[in-house]
Amino acid sequence: MNTGTTNDSQITHVSDTALWVAVYRAIESKRKDALFHDAYAETLAGERGKQIVENMRHGKTGAWSMIVRTAVMDEFIHRVIKEDNVDTVVNLAAGLDARPYRMDLPSSIKWIEVDFSDMISYKEERLSDAKPRCSLERVKLDLIDSDARKRLFDRINAESRRVMVITEGLLVYLREEEVTALAADLHGQANFRWWIMDILSPVMLDWMKRSSFKHFTEGAARMQFAPEEAAGFFGPYGWTAYEVRSVVKEAWRLKREPALGWLFRFFKPLIPKNRREIISNMDSYLVMLKRNATLV
Repeated sequence: MNTGTTNDSQITHVSDTALWVAVYRAIESKRKDALFHDAYAETLAGERGKQIVENMRHGKTGAWSMIVRTAVMDEFIHRVIKEDNVDTVVNLAAGLDARPYRMDLPSSIKWIEVDFSDMISYKEERLSDAKPRCSLERVKLDLIDSDARKRLFDRINAESRRVMVITEGLLVYLREEEVTALAADLHGQANFRWWIMDILSPVMLDWMKRSSFKHFTEGAARMQFAPEEAAGFFGPYGWTAYEVRSVVKEAWRLKREPALGWLFRFFKPLIPKNRREIISNMDSYLVMLKRNATLV
């Protein structure tokens, strides 16, 4: 992670995206009607995070989707822990997420954060005086290192009974073969039961490549994974969709629509059904359950 100088406002590594997402969480936390309260977001984002957002084209207008994603995944996490007595949560590419500190979690939960060495070191330094609400372990690991990743999964599986994995904002930056390998590795662990994720649609990715948001599909932090089959992509690797939510519908429900979101709702009756579905499912939040797994 390039923590840079106060004048460095460029994204030079994929982990830098965690800085600007933390800025969005800090902005939301200051609202009177905040969907969540992250007291650590501003500290974690730092001045560099603020500068990245300030200098990023459409930096502030993209906040709504990240805020909705955070809120929806909070709901997913609470629900799965309650419904299936999850004892271990594994957050892959955890970035600057502060859920172990801000969420009302059972103290018995073991929460494991995995990320690049620089990211973990930066986060530990920023949160040195904070106390998590559950058992927290951080692991320095490049997730593309398949051998090291499998050793970690083997160890977690041996120490746990019911594991939930989170890949928030990760898969979109991976190549298809990397997502496939990860899906197979997770399924290969007997006690890994749940996988919470977000995925982009091909139509949305193509639009971003051709629009003023094309900086998200180029350079150091390049969005590239957007499966045509959506949740069905993970079926051959042993995962089935337990719950699916669309970013557009959730933004409307949570009252965090983009600036011109009302236009879509106003003209919705005039838009062909297939086109409405494409727009509604441009980004999806998924709870995946290992096939044939039974709930307690």
